[in-house]
Formats: sequence, structure tokens, C-alpha cells
Amino acid sequence: MPGMLSKTRTTLEMIKWEHSIFALPFALTATLLAARGLPALRTLLWILVAMITARSCAMAFNRWADADLDAANPRTRTRAIPAGLLSRQFVLGFTVFMALAFVLASAALNRFTLYLSPVVLLVLLGYSYMKRLTRWSHLVLGLALGLAPSAAWIAVRGSLDPRILVLTAAVTLWAGGFDVLYACQDFEHDRAAGLHSLPQAVGIPAAFWAARLMHLAMLGLLLWFGLLFHFSLAGWLGIAAAGLLLAYEHSLVSPRDLRRLNAAFFAMNGVIATVFLVFVATDLWLRR
Repeated sequence: MPGMLSKTRTTLEMIKWEHSIFALPFALTATLLAARGLPALRTLLWILVAMITARSCAMAFNRWADADLDAANPRTRTRAIPAGLLSRQFVLGFTVFMALAFVLASAALNRFTLYLSPVVLLVLLGYSYMKRLTRWSHLVLGLALGLAPSAAWIAVRGSLDPRILVLTAAVTLWAGGFDVLYACQDFEHDRAAGLHSLPQAVGIPAAFWAARLMHLAMLGLLLWFGLLFHFSLAGWLGIAAAGLLLAYEHSLVSPRDLRRLNAAFFAMNGVIATVFLVFVATDLWLRR
């Protein structure tokens, strides 16, 4: 039992389960909008299972695919596989199990989600190799998170409304922008290893400006999203709150000082997503 508990803790740390809060609130936002309130409990539970298993699959595969790169990077060499805490075989097996669980959850929702589940897995798993191919890998990671609201909408309605694609685009730019900032930490390692990233391609100061532009575009898309769904005061306050929190996040770091990047990237992003969900849920409740 002690060994099993230790391996469970290590696995949860490997997949950073607490960071599920990034995309989940946006998926729940789309769920509430699609259902015009609370969906059936069965639907909500299967959406949660699909979100958790999809993210766990993606994170575990990323650790498996990048194990050798992580071992060569001083920032990541203490991760589970390079440190010898988990074997590559175990992590690959965990990835396959989570992928199967995701497909099962998709099948339990409706036929459309089942048919689209391989496409989602292709994006989630494909991201791990994008940094070997293109400087725009950050946007592929953003899309992996951005698919969440569109997938949740399909899970509730069984069809896709083009309006929800605006939220998908917003989340894609939001997550992609912060991945650009996060990649600044690995500027020297990426250059030495021949990996591609926007900071490695254009330099850290220019990468910061690219991230800022992505987040400004994200706010513009949220404004458009609010118009499409006829937000009232609470919804507009949610967008305003997201903008203020984004501005605060960017104030925490600069091209010359990345020390507080983890606070900006991990803690505040979860706050932004959750605050937006709460305001949109309030907006829906007040309009009922």
C-alpha cells in the first residue's frame, strides 16, 4: 500500500492534476450556455470524466515523449521519468488507459462526441511533437485547451453552434500566449537542443510582445462572444474582470525578470477561468 500510494502521488504530480482548472471552467461555461442553465446530471458527470481523462492522457504522453529532453534540461530533470520515479512503460500504459477512458466518456455522451474523440486525441497528443517542427507550437497547445468549450457544447447539444467557436479561439490565444511566456524559461535549452519556440525564434522581448497581442486579441474575442450570447451586466463584468486579471498577470513578469512566472502562469490562470465562469453563470441565473 505505501508503494501504491507513493506511485499515485507521483502520477498526480506528473500530470499536474491541479492545473485541470485551466480549461475546465471554460468547458463548464459552454455547458451552461448550451443547456441554458444546468444540464442533466448524467451529462455533466460524463463531461467532467472526459475533461479529466483527456487532460491526464495529454500530460502523461507529453512526459513520455519528452523524457529525454526533460533529462537534459536543468529545469525539468527532476520530473518523474528522468528522476527514475516512474518508468516510461508505466507512463505509456497510463496514457493508453486514459485515452480509452476518454473515448468511453465520449461514447456515453452522444454519437457526435464519439466520432470526434480521435480528432481531439490527435490534437492533444500531437502537441508534444510540435516543438520539434514549428515555432508556433504554442498555438497547438492553446487549441488543445480551446477545444474544451466546443466539445462541451457538442456534448450537451449533439451539434456545433458556430458561436461557441469564438470562445474556442479566445481560449486558444489565452493559453497560447502564456505558453509563449512559459517557454522563455527554456530559451537557452531550446536553442541548444534544436527545439522550436517563439522566444527561441524572435528573442524574449519580442516574445513578450507576441504574448501581449495574443491576450489583447483574446479579450476582443470575449467581447464578441458576449455580444453573440447577449450578455447582460454580469457577463460584461466577467470579461472586465478577466481583462484586469490578465493585466495583473503581465505585471508580474518582464523579459528581464521571470522569477514570478510560475505564479503568473499557474495560479492566476486558474483564477481567470473560474472568475469568468462564475460571472457567466450569474448572468444566466439573473436572466432566467
